[in-house]
Formats: sequence, structure tokens, C-alpha cells
Amino acid sequence: MTAQRPQLTVSSLDLHRLEQLLDSLPTEARAMHASLIGELERAEVVEPGEVPATVVTMNSTVRFRTEPDGKEFERTLVYPASADGSAGKISVLAPIGSAMLGLSVGDSIDWPAPRGGTMTVRIMAILYQPEASGELHR
Repeated sequence: MTAQRPQLTVSSLDLHRLEQLLDSLPTEARAMHASLIGELERAEVVEPGEVPATVVTMNSTVRFRTEPDGKEFERTLVYPASADGSAGKISVLAPIGSAMLGLSVGDSIDWPAPRGGTMTVRIMAILYQPEASGELHR
């Protein structure tokens, strides 16, 4: 993990729902998501209408790249209940999903990789963001 972490912005609505989700997990599952919990604790929390259109929020469709392999993906960041296994969705509880939340276009973050070690996730573009589309109470 690098010492310099990018600024995170999270909507108050997303924060509330994510805290409820994390609180509902068994203790051992909560421990697996310590990185996400830490990121939420350091995030700048704003009202949904104040989220910049360049920030990854819940239900945003994002183009991102993983490094060092350089693979690009387009995924919609969803809550676990909506992660139906389709290729177009990624749960916020998945390592890459947790890493993306709150980042802005152009940001990258080093994050624990699913199979050990560290990967870098870089946000290339936001193709859809609910807040930018006026969906403030989803």
C-alpha cells in the first residue's frame, strides 16, 4: 500500500446504506472488509446532490483498468443483493468494487488483490452516475 491515498468522496446516502450492510455482516465477514471500512472512515461525506459527476458512487457504471496487467473493464458498482453474477456488475464487497468507491476519474489506488498481493485500480471514465442523472434518492 502506498502512503499517499487519493481523496475519496462518498454520498451520505451511500455511506448510510453501506454502514447498514457492513453492520449486518457476521464478525468474521466484517473483518474481511476492513479495507472498505477504513476507506469509508476517511472519506469526505457530501449530500447526494453535491457529489461531483467525476466520482464513483454506488450504481455508477465505470471504466477502469487494473495494473500491472493493463486490463480494462466496464462494470456497474452494486450492492451485493444486485450482484447477480452478470459480467456487467461488481459488488461493492468485491475487492475491486471496494477499491473503486469514492474515487474520481484519473485516480488510482493500491488495493489488496483477491488472490493475495496488491493490485492498482485506475478510474478511466464514469459512463453513468445516478447523482449526475438526478437520481438522488435511489
